[in-house]
Amino acid sequence: MKLTNLALIALLAAVPAFAQPGPGMGGGMGPGGGRFAIDKDNTVGWALMTQEEHNAHRQKMWSFRNYDECKAYQLEHHQLMEARAKEQGKTIAPPRFNACDRMKARGVIQ
Repeated sequence: MKLTNLALIALLAAVPAFAQPGPGMGGGMGPGGGRFAIDKDNTVGWALMTQEEHNAHRQKMWSFRNYDECKAYQLEHHQLMEARAKEQGKTIAPPRFNACDRMKARGVIQ
């Protein structure tokens, strides 16, 4: 099958559209808003939380538009998870990074 010049130009113009990040958990600042995964790899006490708590925590973290509010919630969450771990005779690892700092750096919160 032979492509005409016009068909070839249209095909090449469409290719970059397929490479663009879409909505969701992408690492870029595209339509996903710069969100990143909030999961077992970066949430203090993740293993001590129920699935409902995981979902609520994600929603809460993604709802912030202000750094100070994010940090206040984060401190409260860390204290709750530390107390829960202590009750169960467990220890919890610190997060790999600070989610509030990362969201601020990405412009998700002010």
